[in-house]
Amino acid sequence: MLRGALAAAVTPLRDGGAALDEGAFEPYCDFLVAGGLDGLLALGTTGEGILLSVPERTRAVELFVQAAAGRLQVAAQCGAQTTADTVALVEHAVTSGADAVAVICPPYFKLDEAAQLAHLEEAAEAAAPAPFYVYEFAAASGYAVSLGVLARLRERADNFVGLKVSDTPWESWEPYLLDGLDVFVGPESLIQRGLERGAAGAVSALASAFPEEVMSVVRSPTIEGGERVGGLRVAIERFPRHAALKRVLGQKGVPVREDVRAPLRALTDSERGELDAWLASL
Repeated sequence: MLRGALAAAVTPLRDGGAALDEGAFEPYCDFLVAGGLDGLLALGTTGEGILLSVPERTRAVELFVQAAAGRLQVAAQCGAQTTADTVALVEHAVTSGADAVAVICPPYFKLDEAAQLAHLEEAAEAAAPAPFYVYEFAAASGYAVSLGVLARLRERADNFVGLKVSDTPWESWEPYLLDGLDVFVGPESLIQRGLERGAAGAVSALASAFPEEVMSVVRSPTIEGGERVGGLRVAIERFPRHAALKRVLGQKGVPVREDVRAPLRALTDSERGELDAWLASL
């Protein structure tokens, strides 16, 4: 079972984003460990997972598990466009030693409740007995997973233990704070409020490059701390987020390149200058 502060990890890439940068996984995990985090979510939204091929995703999970070496909990985000690919990714993640599996519902087609349930049930069954989490992010999927689907999934999958919820604002996030499920906060601006209401922790994109800042808020939630990490996230969002987080890591001495998978784009020279100046001012 996952607990605490987890990074929604970036995926190290090279060759303009065309290939995994395998040598960067271990030093990147070293950085997250040094930052005091409890774990990471591989291949989520921040990890560009939906843009990578199935073989690339399976290899990336292997690399994260090896690099974490038991020092970090590793959850693998295995949601894909098809149920078959999702199940294959789930099965591989479990056999590779991931501590948990998370699945976001497929984008593009707006699945009704029957389709959502069938998809998630197959994924949970493939993960069993490993802990299974639903990744709820309506803005990315194009639709929300209904509370009715979650209730029926709890009846059918004993290993369905929680959710990562990235919806905003609070009124969209709060309904998923369900008794008996471990709920992880995605939006940094909601971490303090979510934890005070009983959330199990946070899975944060910001933590991928600012682990200490997010860890401190998860350990000791305060209004001031929540506002601080929320402000950092707003500042990062002025730029192409994936490339910006990787740039920050490089500026902090972590050998992660800025490379991102197209159609995501790199930073412009002016954006690099603005980002570097902001980082130096912190």
